[in-house]
Amino acid sequence: MEIPLSLESSPSSPCSENNRSFQMAFKIRSSKFRHIYGSIPKKDLCYENIKITRNTHDSNFCAVNPKFLAVVTETGGGGSFLCIPLKSSGRVDPKTPHVCGHAGVVLDIKFNPFNDNIIASSSEDCTVKVWSIPEDGLKTNLSEWIVDLHGHKRRVGYIEWHPTAENILLSAGFDYKCVLWNVEQAEPVNVISCHDNTVFSMSWNQDGSLFSTSCKDKKLRVIDPRMARVAAESPVQDNLGSRAWKSVFLGDTGRVFTSFHSRFCDREIAVWDLKNMSAPMRTEGIDNSSSILLPYYDQDTKIMYLAGKGDSNIRYFEIDDESPYTHYLNSFITSDPQRGLGVMPKRGCNTERCEVMRFYKLHASKNLIEPLSMIVPRKSSVFHEDIYPPTASQIPSLSADEWISGQSRGQILMSMLDGHVTNSPKVSSAKAVQNKDSSLSQAPTITTYKAVNRPRPEGSVSTQPYAGETTANTNHRNIPASLRNIKQLSTNEEFVSIKDEPQSNGIPLEPPSPSGKSTVKKVWSPASPKSPTTNGFAGGDSDLRKAYFKQLEEISSLKEQISLKDKRIRQLEEEISVLKLPIAREINVQDQSEC
Repeated sequence: MEIPLSLESSPSSPCSENNRSFQMAFKIRSSKFRHIYGSIPKKDLCYENIKITRNTHDSNFCAVNPKFLAVVTETGGGGSFLCIPLKSSGRVDPKTPHVCGHAGVVLDIKFNPFNDNIIASSSEDCTVKVWSIPEDGLKTNLSEWIVDLHGHKRRVGYIEWHPTAENILLSAGFDYKCVLWNVEQAEPVNVISCHDNTVFSMSWNQDGSLFSTSCKDKKLRVIDPRMARVAAESPVQDNLGSRAWKSVFLGDTGRVFTSFHSRFCDREIAVWDLKNMSAPMRTEGIDNSSSILLPYYDQDTKIMYLAGKGDSNIRYFEIDDESPYTHYLNSFITSDPQRGLGVMPKRGCNTERCEVMRFYKLHASKNLIEPLSMIVPRKSSVFHEDIYPPTASQIPSLSADEWISGQSRGQILMSMLDGHVTNSPKVSSAKAVQNKDSSLSQAPTITTYKAVNRPRPEGSVSTQPYAGETTANTNHRNIPASLRNIKQLSTNEEFVSIKDEPQSNGIPLEPPSPSGKSTVKKVWSPASPKSPTTNGFAGGDSDLRKAYFKQLEEISSLKEQISLKDKRIRQLEEEISVLKLPIAREINVQDQSEC
């Protein structure tokens, strides 16, 4: 019996309704990055015969930029890493010079985002060192650093350069402390001691005004580095296991991405909103493997890459502003496990191949480093603007002194087509505070140090203005941070509070000046001759207590900085005494010969 055609094509028939519901249920989300695939180069483009470190630390052990490739190597004593020109692929000579100035094993290395020849390293010897690599590479072993930073009491596990300010470096040690360094002056800016256990990861937001940390106490924290206090904090996550877990800021979206192990050893990912840290916005299971997931976020394409230590695959997800926030795209599977991945900055990717990301894979079972290119399939090799938006350039937005004084500025972007600067971000000033409901807000108040009007010493860094910098900002930058910090350590009166609005935290303030400039007011100090009474505060005793505890925090931070400076002075005195001994011996020998 034949079925009538009218019954098959009728819009009200059950068959057509089932087909429509089937199509709606399996609707494919459109994405230009859905078909990204990984490409393995030929053998002559890989790096062979490199003794990669066997350390079990959970960092990448690799750093790369368009000029150099650096990797931590296995050594018998002390710590060293290899730094070779990127074009020197193939079989690496075993006698290739190393960077070997650490007394302990090197745990992390990072290139300066604004200078391809500067690299920082952290080690088990409790120090952070900054090195300068010659333009044509190393000819002999490099053991002389340009900056040596002492401040941690235990090994230093992680370091991160500031994304917009020049010569600002953040380090995290196993002494539960994060230290913010001014590399230009070789001194600490702030010591952040809000963690109760080991710090597992650090990540800056896009403009460098905040950074996130994941800690062994199972709390996710967002910290204001200049205030040295927690801006937002999650409650203890009971579903977390005991393994290390990672966090990374999702660009300028105000969200944080985390990868962790659950109590049942399942690997999961989560997305957090800074405005409400009471619970994650989304949690998604990945698998039940035991290795640590390392997240790598590309803020230009909004793609998150996940690679596990010991895994042989790389998963990638597209991050969206709407629920469910993460969309699985695909996986790139290889035959060999990885020990770590080095990430090439976007300005080093090949636009003719439509390469949107390049990893340098450290093989876990071989002495081999293999470049892996993530490519968007396109028919033509012309420049595609839709997959190459403006990316971060090598021009710093702020100097170290400007950022320490309270200024914030977005990244200066460049075009991937011709390398020209495409924007001029505005300078803003704001500090992060946490509301009573655990949400994050921005208040226009900054605690900083008053500039000391003294001439800049000779031999300091260049005083040329940065892109978009005014003459006033240049004059302020000419004042070295060390002079301000010395004055800061001498008296509490150098702390000032800059107010940009009539009210802040319920405290009535004077209206802004007609010229639009910020008004400056002193912060109350217990040592001040005129201590404010409850009549000067709208909140009464509660505000007095807040001010009191704030001063206690500032005093403890100052004591910490003084101890670090004293320790550094003692080390310099010991070095001088060691240098004096051979000189004294030579003088004695000359006197004896004359006699």
